[in-house]
Amino acid sequence: MDKKLQICATIKDGFSLGFSNFLSVIAITLLYLLTIWIPYLNVGTTIAFCALPAEIAKGKVVNPFYIFDGKYRRNMGEFFILYALMFSAIMVGFCFLLIPGYVIAVAWSFAFVLFVDKDLNALASLRESNRITYGNKWRIFWTLLLAGLALGLVMGIVSGLLAIGQIRALEIIAAIIDFVIILFMVPALIGIEASIYRQLTTGKFIGKKEAPKALEAPVAPQAPKAPVAPQAPKAQEAPKAPKAPKSSEESKAPKAAPKAAPKAKKAAPKAEKASKADKPKAAPKAKKAKE
Repeated sequence: MDKKLQICATIKDGFSLGFSNFLSVIAITLLYLLTIWIPYLNVGTTIAFCALPAEIAKGKVVNPFYIFDGKYRRNMGEFFILYALMFSAIMVGFCFLLIPGYVIAVAWSFAFVLFVDKDLNALASLRESNRITYGNKWRIFWTLLLAGLALGLVMGIVSGLLAIGQIRALEIIAAIIDFVIILFMVPALIGIEASIYRQLTTGKFIGKKEAPKALEAPVAPQAPKAPVAPQAPKAQEAPKAPKAPKSSEESKAPKAAPKAAPKAKKAAPKAEKASKADKPKAAPKAKKAKE
């Protein structure tokens, strides 16, 4: 989305900036008008006066005597080149049925401010002014025009009402009121220019409502984990019963058993042989008995 100036918000912000430096702007204007007739000095005060919107845009109270700083006369040659380029190009633009002249005038309206504030040369100031105003030229034009018309309309209404009947006293009062309105117009218009300059150079535009971000659904709280049951303590093993001491007879019995076993094995084959030998002898005896 392109960033655009908001006309009403810019005018309001400009009035705030201008009237916060009301006394300083009035003092600077009076000092400038008093010294405009002094050769060489008037060049420095003119360049310094062009830088006034940049000083106000910083949000600080401006010292009225800053216009006499010698640094503003350092680049007077570049300043004259810049002035000549702007004036000639705007005049040529007006020759093409006015509208190109207004477009060029708005596109380069901050060239003097950039020349002093950013310490640029003449051509760089023109290019940078055209760059920062790109896409907002008509908004800048209408903002300054509406602010000037509003203040001029108030001054015209007051002057018209007090001039009815051509009463001398009322005419004097009307002239005084017009002078006061002019005093208010200067800080207001310079403050609006300062607000536009600050928005264009910083990219922070005021009065622009951004679409609210969709609220994120609250995350459901996690269920607490069930507490882990403590492990049952392992049953202790029953202590082993101590072995009963062997009696003297039991200790002898195992020794006798192995000795008896080989004797029994030897006796078994002898018994088998004897039984076999007895069987053939008994058979003839039985036969003889039958006969």
